[in-house]
Formats: sequence, C-alpha cells, structure tokens
Amino acid sequence: MFNRNQLKGWLLLFAVLFAFSGCKDDDERPSNHTIDKGGRFHAPGLFEPMANCTGCHGSNLTGGGEAPSCLSCHGQKW
Repeated sequence: MFNRNQLKGWLLLFAVLFAFSGCKDDDERPSNHTIDKGGRFHAPGLFEPMANCTGCHGSNLTGGGEAPSCLSCHGQKW
C-alpha cells in the first residue's frame, strides 16, 4: 500500500493539518472573546484558564463541544 517514507509523509501532513484545525478564524470566535493576544482573541479571565476557560474548552483545556483545545494553538506553554 504505502512504503515507510510515504506513510511518514502522510502522517506528518495530517499532524500539521490537525495542529492548525483548532485555531478558529476571528469571524468564528464567540462574542465574548474580545482580548487580542497575538492575533487570536480570548475571553476575559484568560490569565487564569483553569478557573475561567474550562466551561467551554474542557476540564483540562483539550476542547469541548465546538470549543477547540487551547493546546492546539498554545501547545504546552502553560
């Protein structure tokens, strides 16, 4: 089917596409996400994400419902 190098290439492509899929365009953001940080908009309380963001982004910030994982844009920076 695929040789090893082709498979690695496809896996890398899917990983890159998945990594960027969580970052929404600004016109798709919730209306309360008004604070611009590096071109991405966040809701008030962004400096305490475990207290303020888990309701939508999941208890461990890995996404919930339509809210993306915070890690898809931020990685493990926290």
